[in-house]
Amino acid sequence: MKFSRFLLFVFSFCCLKAVAQSDTSHLRISLLTCSPGMELYSTFGHTALRVTDSIHGVDMVYNYGTFDDRDPNFYAKFTRGIMRYALSNYSFQEFLQEYYSEDRGVIEQELLLTGEQKQRMYAALQQNALEQNRYYNYYFHTDNCTTRARDMIVRQTGASVVFKNILPEKRPTYRNLIHTYLDKGGQSWSKFGIDLCLGSNFDDRVTNDQSMFLPDYLMWGLDSATADGHPLVASKQEVVRFPLMKPQIDLPPVLFFTVLFLIIGLLSFIPTRFVKAFLNVFDSVFFLCIGIFGLLVVTLWVIRVDTVCRNNFNVLWALPTHFFVAFVVYLKRKWLQQYFRIVFVLTALFTLCWFFIPQQINVGVLPLLGIILLRSYFRGNLPFTKRVTTNVPNNFHNARRINIEL
Repeated sequence: MKFSRFLLFVFSFCCLKAVAQSDTSHLRISLLTCSPGMELYSTFGHTALRVTDSIHGVDMVYNYGTFDDRDPNFYAKFTRGIMRYALSNYSFQEFLQEYYSEDRGVIEQELLLTGEQKQRMYAALQQNALEQNRYYNYYFHTDNCTTRARDMIVRQTGASVVFKNILPEKRPTYRNLIHTYLDKGGQSWSKFGIDLCLGSNFDDRVTNDQSMFLPDYLMWGLDSATADGHPLVASKQEVVRFPLMKPQIDLPPVLFFTVLFLIIGLLSFIPTRFVKAFLNVFDSVFFLCIGIFGLLVVTLWVIRVDTVCRNNFNVLWALPTHFFVAFVVYLKRKWLQQYFRIVFVLTALFTLCWFFIPQQINVGVLPLLGIILLRSYFRGNLPFTKRVTTNVPNNFHNARRINIEL
């Protein structure tokens, strides 16, 4: 065993020495992996490439993660998933200053490439940074700043790069991967909102290559990767120290909605005029919000150019029709009573099938389902008034009109 390790060490050393001797470019290329930030857009970290030329005094960072939010149609395009990102290049010191100011760490992995391979990659980066070439359509989990950096290394160096498996035996889903970061950052409400909007397509299990849409996973992938049979990473160092994560402290959605469910449940059994008036207002606002969300789910499903919001099973409990019913929820009509009975049945079926739905539903939805069941039950069984005219004989042989409560 010891002898085999010695042979492996000698082989690796010879490979490193051979690559070093073939490098006459005076170039140094490395991957920069940045730790997550406190803002939602920075929750998953960041990736960039660094190029140093010792002869010409160049020390530049090539960053695929820049965008311009001054576009008057930015938010409309963002909603549709049409996000124009660009490759920007600027000094390494300027890059570091940004992460120092945000108290975010940076790890650098120097790539072990031949001089020719470095020159090819540097030329490709310079070509890609030209105004006519620098823009691309950003897609969160398939084409982003991290995948662009990986593809630049794999496709433009001319090296035969092989990534070893970095995933556990039971492969995670896309949703599992982003949950890890949201949980570490204590962003329970962001997690809740993201889970509501992302469809079942995001519950597909990732491959080794697909997992590298996240900066940390690309960094881990490079750690064990090979290029032309030798290690791809020559050295790894912490340029800016990784800070300890300080999770945000907030009231989790599941707890907030559970408290709301208990309050509304208690009030539903108090038959006073004031409480009934309050519940009329609550039902109107509650079902209006659920309906707005249902319309949002359908809209994102239809208009998004990518697939992350499609096949969203949340629409089965967040019915878009609630938006319209919310304005007349207080009326005592037969059709409205039937509507809420149907809502009760659909919501009950969704709840019973919780573990069989091919989409991971956020646990914060459970108390919301409880409120829908509770209020739709009472709305579906409220007495309504129907005026019926009938003749009732009396001692004076006259007819009188009565109202029958049904």
